[in-house]
Amino acid sequence: MSQSVASESPILTDVAEDITFPPGDLWSDEPPLESDWHRKQMELLIGSLESWWQERQDFYVTGNLTIYYSPDQSKSEDFRGPDFFVVLGAERRERKSWVVWQENGTYPHVIVEILSDSTAAIDKGLKKQIYQDTFRTPDYFWFDPATLELKGFHLVDGQYQELTATEQGWLWSQQLRLHLGVYEGRLRFFTPDGQLVLLGEEQERQRAEQERQRAEQSERENARLREQLRALGIEPKSEL
Repeated sequence: MSQSVASESPILTDVAEDITFPPGDLWSDEPPLESDWHRKQMELLIGSLESWWQERQDFYVTGNLTIYYSPDQSKSEDFRGPDFFVVLGAERRERKSWVVWQENGTYPHVIVEILSDSTAAIDKGLKKQIYQDTFRTPDYFWFDPATLELKGFHLVDGQYQELTATEQGWLWSQQLRLHLGVYEGRLRFFTPDGQLVLLGEEQERQRAEQERQRAEQSERENARLREQLRALGIEPKSEL
């Protein structure tokens, strides 16, 4: 039926030929990160959240990946690449980019920008405005690794309201139900009760250290028991 209409209406045919729809599977178009520090910070946030939510499959977390949000011009000004972002309610799988019109119109729920001399003005100005007005991202943070400045904003009635820090200087993310705060010069996540959210390898090191401490405690107790037995004139068995 569409073919007969097109043959009878050359004007419609010309219009249709002028319409170019963006490809559905777009590669990310982000430049390299400014420094190793930025890369490690981004990987730290991603890795610790994946570790914290290791049993969940309903979120997507990544960094320095392009978000395409214009269904008309895939390679236009209508794209941004946050340093770190989280989308809740999304399938946990790898992607080449985040294409909003392929993801049920969903934008990130949390964004963190890691400031540098070349990006600070944009992160605090233009990007903040886009994340507020277009993305409508509920939680937006920026962190300056040089000065350790940490600012956060929560969307209230369509406007970003600056978050108030805790006594420790932490900021609460309503979306993640976690705090963000500076620990040993890095931006980290903290649980509601104040525990540091660990990377998988940090958890392994912690378990190994706890096991070492338990072994040392057991050896001290055995040594004390052997001394008590010898004081009673009893030679302890070697396995004690």
